[in-house]
Amino acid sequence: MIQRLLRAGFAVAALIGLSSVAQAEPVDFVGADACKKCHTAEYEVWEGTPHHSSFKEIHKNKKAKGILKAIGEKRMKRSETCATCHYSYIDGKAKAGPSCESCHSPAQEWLETHNDKKNPNNITDAIAKGMIHSTMIYDIASNCMSCHGLANPKLPGDTAATMLDNDHPLNPNWELVEYSQGVVRHRFYPPNVTENQEMTDAQKSVYYLVGQAAALVSATEAISKTDHAKYTEAQNVRIAKAKSTLEMVAGKVPEAAALLAAPTHENGRAFGEAIRGKDFTGEVGSLLPTSYK
Repeated sequence: MIQRLLRAGFAVAALIGLSSVAQAEPVDFVGADACKKCHTAEYEVWEGTPHHSSFKEIHKNKKAKGILKAIGEKRMKRSETCATCHYSYIDGKAKAGPSCESCHSPAQEWLETHNDKKNPNNITDAIAKGMIHSTMIYDIASNCMSCHGLANPKLPGDTAATMLDNDHPLNPNWELVEYSQGVVRHRFYPPNVTENQEMTDAQKSVYYLVGQAAALVSATEAISKTDHAKYTEAQNVRIAKAKSTLEMVAGKVPEAAALLAAPTHENGRAFGEAIRGKDFTGEVGSLLPTSYK
């Protein structure tokens, strides 16, 4: 089953190029309420996250107002720049903060297929239509890195520079396991679908490595946006950390060496598939976070 999902995932990855955040304008979502019908537990987790609460708070922040003014816009919820990461758009309006589709891609094209329980291939068919399934770790990580690395492909370099000059945060040490296994964790998998399951250390080691792969590709693409000192320094930090981590497994995983030689999304996905289900605690166990955001 996983192999079928992966094949479908690679097919849709080739089709869409990168994840849904890299669109030319704010993308309409169907909204988290559509997901809530089947994924109630996950929805309830989301309601307790900063992704959810930020919708009512972030535009009131004094720093946010200063950034908005500096980039020549008046309202965050009507700003295409801010929409790339801070909002979920429904019917052309910001209706929520980052939500289900921010990670799993806008569902207009695939929701009906995903919900067709009479279709034994509903998951793979939905992936083929653009859904980013939870097994597609690299693509989910790429969505995270795109925003948390201030590296969204549609964000112009001069805008990113202005944002940084006005104190927009950029944490070059943002790490996938630390942030994905904290308050946003929603791992309700069989056989116990009512329990928000914690990862094993082996699973964390894979997520850690895939996160560094996504960071490497994201930062390598983003660094040419602008020569702004703070921006390039942050991207170089991300690149250096990712390379040093991936080098730890390059001798055992040829796909890691290929990714280091050519940091592309295709190579990142291939690396993620190559290490799926394996245990790299011997290599990166000491780097795994012991507390979570």
